[in-house]
Amino acid sequence: MKLYYSPGACSLAPHIVLREAGQAFTLSKVDTSKHATATGEDYYAINPKGMVPLLELDDGSRLSEGPVIAQFIADRVGARTLMPPAGSIERYRVMEWQNYITSELHKSFTPLFNPELDAAAKQTLSAVLRKKLQWVDGQLAGRDFLTGKAFTAADAYLFTILGWAKYVNLDIADLSNIQHFLSTVSQRPAVREAMKAEGLIAASA
Repeated sequence: MKLYYSPGACSLAPHIVLREAGQAFTLSKVDTSKHATATGEDYYAINPKGMVPLLELDDGSRLSEGPVIAQFIADRVGARTLMPPAGSIERYRVMEWQNYITSELHKSFTPLFNPELDAAAKQTLSAVLRKKLQWVDGQLAGRDFLTGKAFTAADAYLFTILGWAKYVNLDIADLSNIQHFLSTVSQRPAVREAMKAEGLIAASA
């Protein structure tokens, strides 16, 4: 399999899941501003959406959308911790979080990266996002991960999204449960390896 990614983008989540699941794969770096791969290929020709992540399967077919890719990876290897069995309430809890993160957090961060958005608009949008993160902080009280003691695909996604706060000047240092979550997840071997591979932390870290 091949994962098309951009360093630190939402593609980091399925990248982490691939490593957590012990899957063999290669990486193809994409410059999303130029819509080109590191080898000079037109990324639009590979993925007409122009977005990462994209997972190319062994048979050459391709799968897009991060939460779906993560679910596919976990199901493919029977990684029941990452994605609990079909039909179980535990699975729906993970899917519930995946949906919330993609629709309420991921998309709330997106406009804050837009350089054409004025400061007043960014301040308003940041305040709305901050309230959502305060709610997430409350949900993490007494937990290491979103659904309890088990690391799931949703935790990989939340960890990735929260990493964007520093790039948009959103201060979340006072959200103690989120800070505990970030610290806990960042120490996982698969997470560290994914971050090293994307150049987000030093190879020697």
